[in-house]
Amino acid sequence: MKELNLEKLSFEDALVQLENIVRELESGKIKLDDAVEVYEKATALKKFCENKLKAAQLKIEKINVAADGSILTEPLDKTEEE
Repeated sequence: MKELNLEKLSFEDALVQLENIVRELESGKIKLDDAVEVYEKATALKKFCENKLKAAQLKIEKINVAADGSILTEPLDKTEEE
């Protein structure tokens, strides 16, 4: 498999490539050897996209203003009951 350069790839571009690979594999018109190579590329793209999403999720926080006017942050997915 050719070396896949993900360094300069945006999340959106990686996702488009991944979607194209899925369509190509689902078409059934690809040779087995090529399908294996493309599947390996898809696996790398999937991992790349997952890592990008995790990194973005870590940056998202909920901003709250306390009664005294101070600003606090907490993870966005933290439940209101806590």
